[in-house]
Amino acid sequence: MILQKLFYERDVLIVSKDLLGKILVHESNEGTTAGKIIETETYCGPEDQAAHSSGGRRTARNEVMFGQKGCAYVYFIYGLYFCVNVTAGDVPGKPEAVLIRALEPVEGEDIMGKRRGALQGKAVNLTNGPSKLCMAMGISKALNKTNLTTLPLYIKDAPPVPQENIVETTRIGVDYAGEWRSKPWRVYVKGNRFVSIK
Repeated sequence: MILQKLFYERDVLIVSKDLLGKILVHESNEGTTAGKIIETETYCGPEDQAAHSSGGRRTARNEVMFGQKGCAYVYFIYGLYFCVNVTAGDVPGKPEAVLIRALEPVEGEDIMGKRRGALQGKAVNLTNGPSKLCMAMGISKALNKTNLTTLPLYIKDAPPVPQENIVETTRIGVDYAGEWRSKPWRVYVKGNRFVSIK
């Protein structure tokens, strides 16, 4: 069953944890690829100095964050790669999102391998990072603003990850964010080999 809007219209920190174990699916012309979400990071709106919406900043790039919950926010980094976020939160119009940092492939691994340069024997490197998973899943700027409750890009329900199997730690690459850099808003599945950084 595809997760519906109500799933995303909750506290963004809860959504971030609850996304662990769910299945991200992309149905494309090349075929279907899917991966279990095993690592996320939360960005909590204007007060969060690590967020793209810090200070209420609103641009063409982050506009989707100010809209409805349960949409894909896809952005370009380093002039080379894409990252995919999920808009979420229980306050309408508040620009919050969850970055998907890593997946465990569950379908279409051969397609992922071709997209990632045929990493034979190196399956763990297919989706163990936010840009890697976008390449493997065929997620580009063309999917920005996509409603994640319908095809072609969506998230399927799956059993929750028990709290005792969830690691909570600080986010990656936000040393510029003052006190916000120490927030334990990165979560991942304990012991999963596809986690981006242990």
